Amino acid sequence: MQSKILLKRTLLIVASLGFAFFVANLFNFSPKNLTQGSSASLVENVSTPSNQERANVGLPVSLKIPVISVDSVVIPVGFTSDGAMDVPKGPTEVAWFNLGPRPGERGSAVIAGHYGWKNNIPAVFDNLNKLRKGDKIFIEDEKGVVAAFIVREIRIYSKDEAAPDVFGSSDSKAHLNLITCTGDWNKEEKTRSERLVVFTDKE
Repeated sequence: MQSKILLKRTLLIVASLGFAFFVANLFNFSPKNLTQGSSASLVENVSTPSNQERANVGLPVSLKIPVISVDSVVIPVGFTSDGAMDVPKGPTEVAWFNLGPRPGERGSAVIAGHYGWKNNIPAVFDNLNKLRKGDKIFIEDEKGVVAAFIVREIRIYSKDEAAPDVFGSSDSKAHLNLITCTGDWNKEEKTRSERLVVFTDKE
């Protein structure tokens, strides 16, 4: 059977240490919380693979994007204590949401990374906007198996725009979506104005 995850909101800003980072989607498993927050919140069903399917794909351990010189460790994350998707602790790691599909499984796996780290320290997704359709992304799993993904589309969303297709997929194929923030910095809100999402398909 497929397990289902309830999504409450489709965009989340996490502000910390004077910078902000987009992690896309405040997930919520608690029914009591579905009535809280904005009345415009979106609830979707997200399917995850069965145990049998999952046994064929290892946990992701590294992300490589040769065209923008990314070679990063993948950190599995779930929720923070306040119910938000967690983020990488440092500027060079990326975070895979481990309550959704693994990269290579059917559905949309999601990996988020930092952009614009404090004190001008380089961050892993500083150049994510330079990717183009047809570029390749590689994920290595714990078994040493490397899966290749092809960039299909790059979209820019405003920070409050609904983006259910980032986590959802209905074509029974394997996808990997990369997320970071972009746009102008808002000092009052301590966040950037837009979100950059790279949609990819398994080769």
